[in-house]
Amino acid sequence: MRLVAEWFPEFAEKFEEIDTMFAEKRLFDEKTYQFICLALAIKGRSAPCVKKHFMGALKAGATLQEVSQVIALTFRESAGNDDCWIHDLLSDYREMIKGNVGCNCPK
Repeated sequence: MRLVAEWFPEFAEKFEEIDTMFAEKRLFDEKTYQFICLALAIKGRSAPCVKKHFMGALKAGATLQEVSQVIALTFRESAGNDDCWIHDLLSDYREMIKGNVGCNCPK
């Protein structure tokens, strides 16, 4: 968002409006919000956001044990998602090996 904020500030300002609106109308507590954001930051591989929401969760009253369970759950769900995705993607591997299915890969 940093470059967008520089090159298209009107768009970045709308995100700030969304953040404000969401904070005002959110139906769950701050700790839950921080846990969700932490999990999304892990999946998004955003180091600054992981640190921000780790500290945000602690500030909202989370314990290190609770944070570790959010992290562990994120890992576990990621493994399950990856397993399903790769299974679906390569379910026809026998036909691929035979050359009957193309990969649509760039050469």
